[in-house]
Amino acid sequence: MGESRVKLADSQEEVQRFMKYVLKDLRALDRMLEEGSWFETDPIRIGAEQELCLVDQQAKAWPRSMEIMEKLSADDAGDFTTEFAKFNLEINLKPLKFKGGCLSRMEENLQKKVDQAREVTEALGGEILLTGILPTIRKMDVDLKNMTPLQRYRALSEAIMSLRSEDFDLRIQGMDELLMKFDSPLLEACNTAFQVHLQVAPEEFVTKYNIAQLITAPVLASTVGSPILFGKRLWNETRIALFQQSVDTRTVGDHLRESSPRVTFGNEWVEESILEIFQEDTARYRVMLSSEVTEDVGQMLDEGTPPALKALQVHNGTVYRWNRPCYGVIDGKAHLRIENRVFPSGPTVTDEIANSAFWLGLMNKMEDYYPDVSGKMDFDDARMNFVAASKLGLDTKFRWFDDKRINAVDLITEELLPIAREGLEKADIDDDDITGYLETIEKRVESGQTPSYWMLNNYALLMKENQSKEQSLAAMTTAMIKNQKKGEPVHKWGRARMEDLEHWQPSNLIVEEFMTTDLFTVQKDDILEFTANLMDWRRIRYVPVEDDKKQLVGLVTMRMIFNAYSKSVNHDEEVVESVEDIMIANPITIHPEASIMEAMDIMETQKIGCLPVVKNNRLVGIITEQNYMAITGRLLKVLHSNNNSDEQ
Repeated sequence: MGESRVKLADSQEEVQRFMKYVLKDLRALDRMLEEGSWFETDPIRIGAEQELCLVDQQAKAWPRSMEIMEKLSADDAGDFTTEFAKFNLEINLKPLKFKGGCLSRMEENLQKKVDQAREVTEALGGEILLTGILPTIRKMDVDLKNMTPLQRYRALSEAIMSLRSEDFDLRIQGMDELLMKFDSPLLEACNTAFQVHLQVAPEEFVTKYNIAQLITAPVLASTVGSPILFGKRLWNETRIALFQQSVDTRTVGDHLRESSPRVTFGNEWVEESILEIFQEDTARYRVMLSSEVTEDVGQMLDEGTPPALKALQVHNGTVYRWNRPCYGVIDGKAHLRIENRVFPSGPTVTDEIANSAFWLGLMNKMEDYYPDVSGKMDFDDARMNFVAASKLGLDTKFRWFDDKRINAVDLITEELLPIAREGLEKADIDDDDITGYLETIEKRVESGQTPSYWMLNNYALLMKENQSKEQSLAAMTTAMIKNQKKGEPVHKWGRARMEDLEHWQPSNLIVEEFMTTDLFTVQKDDILEFTANLMDWRRIRYVPVEDDKKQLVGLVTMRMIFNAYSKSVNHDEEVVESVEDIMIANPITIHPEASIMEAMDIMETQKIGCLPVVKNNRLVGIITEQNYMAITGRLLKVLHSNNNSDEQ
């Protein structure tokens, strides 16, 4: 999609005009499939796209992609492209023939590009990270100010917003629960993937695509790597839920009407050709974007030239199937591909190529064992397997053929890895590559240390050391960067430690990262006895007072409670009954995106031990002396560490 070609379809006339081109493209594709000779079937090629995160020295999202793109040399810049958010970049690898040493060459090519991106980023003062979701991502990072300032991204954002016409409610239930409201589709930019492409002959497409749907769940179970979002422990692969909700243009209606999200696993097995999928997506999903289409596809076919099918490509780019069907033209020959979009980015290049080897091997051999998966398994079971694997990873129990129940570890090690090996052998992949990459999967599965497990385990260990949530996430993220530079696959990674957090400085932190969000509140009409008990039960000294709309109206402290009861006992005064009688009305507050140093300064100068955090008139958190002491303690450690370094 060229920068000047894609725009918002912002009128009914434009939607109608563009839809005519989409329909022409569908008819042209139908003709090409009927005639058959248009498509390249040999050699078969593979390709990949690498998305990555940009982070600063504090391991936070770093929106500097445009500067990095400018610094990349002209020879390298063509392999890099921007993404929706300015804290992401994408690397596009050149296709390779699926044979011989293609996997190790892909790793070598990718590592070279990652190193180039890292070199330029580090020169500007940042770092790069391969991860499905950046653990330290904050709500403020997905503000529209961080959207990449290019026409196609503005058009996509406007299209999503125009179809929704309301804010986004993000709801994900895992070990923790995330309930948040967003006003920006940039939430999608939290997702970072490693996407693998496999070229497929037209006559094999139906079988191959259904195989891809079948194996998505068990392959994903072994590769999960995105368990944390906004400090909440959610699904093992939270990207699956997040991506669907972040670009979901559906609204809630009054009746039980079927409606599919634009991010989808699909609704049924494919029966006849790739055309079925494009027809369904054209019928089911409204045109969001348009472009200036000049090619006459019918005339091009008559002249023997395969068309680019530009209108269909634009519309297909706004429907996000986890196994996406793709059409393309290279060197005057059309081809079909299946794009696997389920793999998270990282945790190392080696892990990513191992994931690709596992998937490609299965894609090349599974049909010999199961030539008609649609006749052996209900599609809903394949879809539910996918959701289950997203949530549970290697702890998933799959519904497999013949109504068999089998856990992920046994299915992968006993059945799928041997089939994947045969599939790679069938493609004449080098023996060393087959053994090396599949052993990486095998050891990861046997040890249970998927990227998600490593992250959740280390996050828990850091939190047990009485570290704050922000520090724990930052230390873990920094440890991931160091491990990626070493290049060892994730099953060999050791513990993350606070010592990994070399550049932590409170002056760079915001209130949102340190505030307490698990709040116990009262309302102004509540009785004082209840408030006193609440403080005693929860061992807290400050209780915010809010109304039914979660708006802050006051603050009660333990000292106020003590004074009220003291007066009633020592001075025979009548005991006040309600919170409203003693609360501080309109207490001093702070915004969640204010710096933590500003919060500390307010608490010190105003001589207060509590600072409610308010956004859009709603109470969202609280900073207390306990948070203050944690920040101060960490600052002292940093100063001590810096002094020791200076002495050395």
